Amino acid sequence: MGSPPRIVEDCMGVLQLFSDGSIYRCPNIAFNFPAVDEDSVDFKEVIFDKKLNLGLRLYKPKFTKPTTRLPILFYFHGGGFCFGSRLWPNSHNFCLRLASGLDAVVVSPDYRLAPEHKLPAAMEDAARAVEWLQRESLNGENCDEWLSGIVDFDRVFVLGDSSGGNMAHHLAVRLGAGSAKAAPVRVRGYILLAPFFGGVVRTKSEEGPSEAILNLEILDRFWRLSMAKGETRDHPFANPFGPNSPNLEKVALDPILVIVGGCELLKDRVENYAKRLEEMGKKVDYVEFEGKEHGFFTNDPYSKNSFEVVQVIKQFMLQNSS
Repeated sequence: MGSPPRIVEDCMGVLQLFSDGSIYRCPNIAFNFPAVDEDSVDFKEVIFDKKLNLGLRLYKPKFTKPTTRLPILFYFHGGGFCFGSRLWPNSHNFCLRLASGLDAVVVSPDYRLAPEHKLPAAMEDAARAVEWLQRESLNGENCDEWLSGIVDFDRVFVLGDSSGGNMAHHLAVRLGAGSAKAAPVRVRGYILLAPFFGGVVRTKSEEGPSEAILNLEILDRFWRLSMAKGETRDHPFANPFGPNSPNLEKVALDPILVIVGGCELLKDRVENYAKRLEEMGKKVDYVEFEGKEHGFFTNDPYSKNSFEVVQVIKQFMLQNSS
């Protein structure tokens, strides 16, 4: 009788990969933060891809001027491409904060996760979510009632947190400046919150002290689980400036806002991303929050620092709305 399968990859007990290829996902995660009850925002569930059974959560401020159409903000959650959900309380709370603080309709899609679905599944699902919005914009009277006559399809922004920030980058490259492929939907800018990028050569911050919720071992594990076997952290999915990545100098991009905590393992890589794009002549804003670690805004969206994050995002949206 053979020995039982052993754990070969363990993501904090939330996700485990066994030697026989089987996967365990913890059905009951003990979150240390409850879902917030935000009286000023309504939300509902929508299936945006029936074939893949992918859903999104739509958030709409309750109190808006009837003569003012609201911008749309996509929010792609983090989780190293391996876990996370629009239903998780940290994602939900942050989307409530974004909808109320930015006076925007927030679209929070789920996407297929690794290792069951290796990259580029997540990037493809992000594009599918934008295609859903495009279909809605073309539906006329049959457009979703939370969108019809309420939103401005010409003022769309894409925000991604961690792995979601990586997805936002790839979506920006895919759609290009002006997002003509998504017309009449017009993406005006991209907001990358501590985007999860990688590379074979370590940065100084990656080799620095671990964070409360992250260490280098976990980051490497996410890459092993999310990419095809044999690929390295220099793959274009991980490293925007890897040896086989597209030449971004030749790609016209819409404005990008990059935000990161000063004590994040990802800090140097994220800062380098912003600097490299700026050197290429792209319109990039880089904001660093001193002393903060990964997820400081999403895991505590009603803190003083998160209020400042929302104000930075609001200013970026105002500056790029026309």
